[in-house]
Amino acid sequence: MSPQKVREVVRQIQGMNALEALNILRFVPRKSARAVAQTLKSALANAENNHGLRPEKLIIERAAAETAKINATRPHRLWTYQGTRAVSGPRERRARASMQPEQAPH
Repeated sequence: MSPQKVREVVRQIQGMNALEALNILRFVPRKSARAVAQTLKSALANAENNHGLRPEKLIIERAAAETAKINATRPHRLWTYQGTRAVSGPRERRARASMQPEQAPH
């Protein structure tokens, strides 16, 4: 999915309570919402297990969707008058979402 589609979803949840954002993402009818929700769940699990923070008290401090280029296309055969040779297709643009939950101020 494109970075622009992911950014639309990420903008909706930035600055929200983390658990409230998960509930909102559950009802957003976009494929990118599932990917953002999965990233948010991972960030919450990391904050809870690695730093001992409680998910109820976390807010989404920073959420971003960057462009990631990958060369994941399979090579195919190119027929020429001299024979065949393997060529690979164009690079694809994919989105990479990142989250940074922080503890809410008391």
